[in-house]
Amino acid sequence: MSSHDQFIDDLPEQAAPAAGKRPRAPSRDNRIVGQPGFVLHSYPYKETSLIIDMFTRDHGRVGLVAKGAKRPFSKLRGVLQTFQPLSVSWSGKSELRTLIDAEWVGGMLPLERTALLCGFYLNELLVKLLARDDRHPALFNHYVSTLNQLAHGEPAQIVLRKFERALLKETGVAADLGRCTSSRDRVEPGRDYVVDPERGARVAGAGEVWPVVLGKTLLDMEREDYTDPATQAQSKQLMRFLLAHHLGGQPLNTRQILIDLMQL
Repeated sequence: MSSHDQFIDDLPEQAAPAAGKRPRAPSRDNRIVGQPGFVLHSYPYKETSLIIDMFTRDHGRVGLVAKGAKRPFSKLRGVLQTFQPLSVSWSGKSELRTLIDAEWVGGMLPLERTALLCGFYLNELLVKLLARDDRHPALFNHYVSTLNQLAHGEPAQIVLRKFERALLKETGVAADLGRCTSSRDRVEPGRDYVVDPERGARVAGAGEVWPVVLGKTLLDMEREDYTDPATQAQSKQLMRFLLAHHLGGQPLNTRQILIDLMQL
């Protein structure tokens, strides 16, 4: 059993709603207990506390105040680390809730070197593209799987492309790359296309300013097949273009670092 599967198996069952059912309603004090989550980002708050951006399985991205977490003997001090699977409890109903407890779950290898930078890139994407309190349990599981793949040394370019595509799908902005938007015909492997960020693929015309890619690249991306070096190169340029559009001009600091290091 992989470390990803072990982590999923170890998640608290009460946090996972049955198929077709809504998550269990919070108690009167809006307390959530034992929710699987990961720290995406944290920054200081007052003298001894932190504000945590947490990605959780059943509540999406939530903002939490970790009171006293910066104190030398706080049990939270060594727990609230990025890329560590946690079981998190909090209370409150405002935009910033109060962290009650966080416990390390374990079961995953740490990220190192380039994989660590890739992990920070994933976190920056989630912070900038996910709305608060918008639940994405499938994306959460994909995030866990992606961290596991990076930790085990799988090719970063392929792992990142799959996650970027999954993120756009989960947030509802990924068009079908297998059909031409104007004709609804299947994309032809040998033709050139561009992808309208709001509509999808169309046949490329003369003097296109958007990235031009082969139909084969689009079809490969739809079936998550990145074995072809041409698909890897063209999908990199295409996803960079699409993400820039949906980020509305917000820069991705970690992407620039990765570009400088590995041309990802």
